[in-house]
Amino acid sequence: MNNPLTDPYLVLSEVYSKGTYLKQALASVPVEPSARARTSLICYGVLEKDVYLSYIIGANCQKAPKSAVRLVLKIALYMLEFMGKHGYMVADCAVELAKKLGKGGAAGFVNAFLRSYKLPPLPQGGAELLSVQASAPLWLAKRVRRSYKSEAYDILSAPSQGVCVRFERGEGEYLSREHIATPFEHVYIFKNFVRDENYDAGDYTFQSVGSVAICSVISPCESLLDACAAPGGKSVLLAKKCGRVTSQELHPHRVQLIQSYASRMGAHNVEICRGDAAVFNPEWEGAFDSVLCDVPCSGTGVINENPDIKLFRREEDIASLTQTQLAIIGNSSRYVKPGGALYYSTCSILPEENDSIVFNFLSAHPEFELCIPDCALPSRKTKFGLQFLPHISLGAGFFVTKLVRKN
Repeated sequence: MNNPLTDPYLVLSEVYSKGTYLKQALASVPVEPSARARTSLICYGVLEKDVYLSYIIGANCQKAPKSAVRLVLKIALYMLEFMGKHGYMVADCAVELAKKLGKGGAAGFVNAFLRSYKLPPLPQGGAELLSVQASAPLWLAKRVRRSYKSEAYDILSAPSQGVCVRFERGEGEYLSREHIATPFEHVYIFKNFVRDENYDAGDYTFQSVGSVAICSVISPCESLLDACAAPGGKSVLLAKKCGRVTSQELHPHRVQLIQSYASRMGAHNVEICRGDAAVFNPEWEGAFDSVLCDVPCSGTGVINENPDIKLFRREEDIASLTQTQLAIIGNSSRYVKPGGALYYSTCSILPEENDSIVFNFLSAHPEFELCIPDCALPSRKTKFGLQFLPHISLGAGFFVTKLVRKN
């Protein structure tokens, strides 16, 4: 049997050392097929608990280990603390891996650490305690605690509910599996769901419950612009209730994603084009009944699905993201017909990217008025929209609101 730490190490080294997204690393790094599920579980778990694992290592080491050794320790600690694996087995495998990596000089340290480490006492309180308990970056813990007070831990530690699947047809044959029914027709969350030939036939697709919820608040219309459309899930779903959908995306490879998605799902009324949502297109001025701005954001509402966000996102990113968000909503508003609707959404739980953006937009655009929509998925109504939170919204954290252009 292969060393159970080796494949997780190979995958996670791509993430920690090269900045590769976890899903991409899992797809590109060859791993033992029979152990793929275990490797994926460990990789997601280590990233999810990264702050906590680093806290344990820091409390038990006088000097910070080099990056390769530190990653070996994180994988081993995750297996010991969260998978209940036998201590001697994990320690022996970790030592073997360190030697295989050419870190034989650190093998004794790895062995001693894993056989003698102690769980340190938690910080006394405040954001530092929240950061360690929820295994969230300190900057994020501070912001979420400030905005959500006593709910901060529940928000940051809410688990993923599973795989969300939207069916076009044939859902009956899958509903004998363990699942959660969502408030939306033909949309279910499964504990486990492996893609089969019916996916390629367009019988179903994978689409987050947050994405479906955003589409649910958009009113039927004749013409809709999806300004930041990749990978195409919203454009394809909205094509079912809009006469014509124009799907815009900046990056060529992501344009291809939308084309593939729309073709697979038979959405023939989706027109796909490449363009920058922050740059004015005079041909589109006043041309659409509705415009959706699902803008680039921090992704802080979906860290339970994408734990590498905790690793890659920095506090200083927020300022540049909010500039981009304002630029996109401001530019896209010019495409809305009088009486038409502008929808703004993010997968963020930070008010700076949500209510604050809408407030600033309305302050600069008196020709629009706020019209907060209703949604079947549980949410909190804020001053400027609907805030969905992972602990109350089936694991999804996002924001959406509606702005109507006055006649």
